[in-house]
Amino acid sequence: MIRKFDFLIIGSGVAGMSYALKVADAGKGKVALVCKTTLEEANTAKAQGGIASVTNLLVDNFEKHIEDTMIAGDFISDPAAVEQVVRNAPAGIRDLVKWGVNFDKKEDGEFDLHREGGHSEFRILHHADDTGAEIQRGLMEAVRRHPNIEILENHFAVEIITQHHLGIRVTRRTPDIECYGAYVLNPDTGKVDTYLSRITLVATGGTGAIYAATSNPNIATGDGIAMVYRAKGKVKDMEFVQFHPTVLFNPKETHPAYLITEAMRGYGGILRLPDGEEFMQKYDERGSLAPRDIVARAIDREMKIHGLDHVCLDVTHKNPEETKHHFPNIYAKCLSIGIDITKEYIPVAPSAHYMCGGIKVDLDGQSSIHRLYAVGECSCTGLHGGNRLASNSLIEAVVYADAAAKHALSVLERYDFNEDIPEWNDEGTISTEERVLITQSMKEVNQIMEAYVGIVRSNTRLTRAWNRLDILYEETEALFKRSKATRELCELRNMINVGYLITKQVMERKESRGLHYTIDYPHAKK
Repeated sequence: MIRKFDFLIIGSGVAGMSYALKVADAGKGKVALVCKTTLEEANTAKAQGGIASVTNLLVDNFEKHIEDTMIAGDFISDPAAVEQVVRNAPAGIRDLVKWGVNFDKKEDGEFDLHREGGHSEFRILHHADDTGAEIQRGLMEAVRRHPNIEILENHFAVEIITQHHLGIRVTRRTPDIECYGAYVLNPDTGKVDTYLSRITLVATGGTGAIYAATSNPNIATGDGIAMVYRAKGKVKDMEFVQFHPTVLFNPKETHPAYLITEAMRGYGGILRLPDGEEFMQKYDERGSLAPRDIVARAIDREMKIHGLDHVCLDVTHKNPEETKHHFPNIYAKCLSIGIDITKEYIPVAPSAHYMCGGIKVDLDGQSSIHRLYAVGECSCTGLHGGNRLASNSLIEAVVYADAAAKHALSVLERYDFNEDIPEWNDEGTISTEERVLITQSMKEVNQIMEAYVGIVRSNTRLTRAWNRLDILYEETEALFKRSKATRELCELRNMINVGYLITKQVMERKESRGLHYTIDYPHAKK
C-alpha cells in the first residue's frame, strides 16, 4: 500500500510531537505521526528531573547558562548550537505551557525552580519528580485534539527511502541524497507499506537498549540513527554515551532499569562492595559524593576487578523513618523485590542513560540528506559536546523542533512526492523457530556493548567488540535478506548498526574526553 503525507514524523516523544503541532498548525498539508508502540511510550516520559531554561532574570542570564553548558560538554560543544538552545529556551517553555503542560509554581505564581549538577543557578522547571511524563501527557492531548495530525501507533519504520531505492548507487560521497519518505511496517497486515512524503522528520530517541542495563525503555534501539546511517547520512559523536552510576540491579528489570537517584548519596548513602567494604575513597576524596562520571568509572572498575555484576548502596545507618519519608518510591520499589533498604544494602550498577551523539544536523535540524530532519536524542546538534548538562535535553528537543518546523514550512513548496518509488519486496518468510536467533543475537549485542564498549574502554576490549559485532552483522543481514520484515528483526539490525557506530567512533577518538574514557589514553594530568 502507498500512502502520502506532506510531513512524515517518525517518533512520538517531545521532539516528534512538538514538531507535529508546529507544522500541523500551519495548515499546509497532511501530517503523519508514526509511533513504534503507543503514543505514551517514549524516552521523554521517563525523564524525571526537569527542563532547563533561564526564566528568573533577577539572578540568572543566558551567558551563565551558555557557560555551564560549554563546561559540562568539555568545550567540544558547538557554540552556535548552545547559543540557539539557551536563547530560545524561554520561548520553548511558553509553547509547552500553551499546549497544556503544567510546571510547578510557588505561591506568588512564579516557577518553582530547582538547581541540578553543573548549573550555576536555579533554572530547572519541573513537575514534581515526573516532568517528562507531564510533558508527554500535555503534548499527547494536544496532538490527539489536532485535526491535521494522523497518529499511527504500533507502526515501525523499516528504512528511509532515497535514490538508492530507484536503483541509483548511493555512497557516503554522493552529493544531494534526497529522502522521499519511509517504508513502514503495518502491524495489522504484517506488510511493509510505502509512505511517501515531501518532508520527513526522524525523532526516534536514544540508544540505551543496546546495553544490558539502561534507564531507557525497551524501544530505545537507535532505529532512526541506524536508518539514516544506512541511507548514507552523517552520524557524529557516538562515543559520548552518558551512564547513570546507580540503577537498581534487578536482572528481571533491565529495560528500563529503575533509577536510584543521586540524592540518595547526597542523603548519606555509602557505596560498598557486597561484603561491606567501602571503596570510593580510593578514587576520589569526596568518596560516594564524587561526580557522576567518577562514580560510574569507579563502580565499573570494582565490578571488573572482583568479577561482580553489582555493588551496593548502604543507607542502613540512617534513621529508618527518615529514609522512608525522603525516598518513599525507592523504599516501596525495593520492598517489592524483597529488599528492606532500612536494614539491607541496595544492589546497584551503572546503566546507559543518554546518547549525546547521533544524526548530524545543522541549526535548522537538517541532516546531510535533503528533505530529512532529525530532532531530539537521535540527533547530534552539537549542544551536548562531550557530556550533556542535566535537563538540557528536553529543551533542546523543543527548540530544534521549532527551528526544523520553520525551515521545513519555508521550503515545502519546492518538493513534491516521488511517484516512482517501488513498493517493498517481501518475498520470503520467517519461521517461528528462527525467532530464537533474533532474541539470542539481541542478548549478545547487549553483552558485547556492556562488557567492551561501556563506561571504561580499551583498545583490546574494542577490538573484541568489533570482531563480535561483525559476525552478528553478517548473520543478521543474511537473515534479513531471506526473511519477512518483523519489528524484532529490524530492531536487531538497528542495534548492531548502532553498536558498530559507537565502537567505530570510540576507536577514532585517541584521547579521554568528556564521557569517553579509555585506559590507553587516560586524562592528561592538569
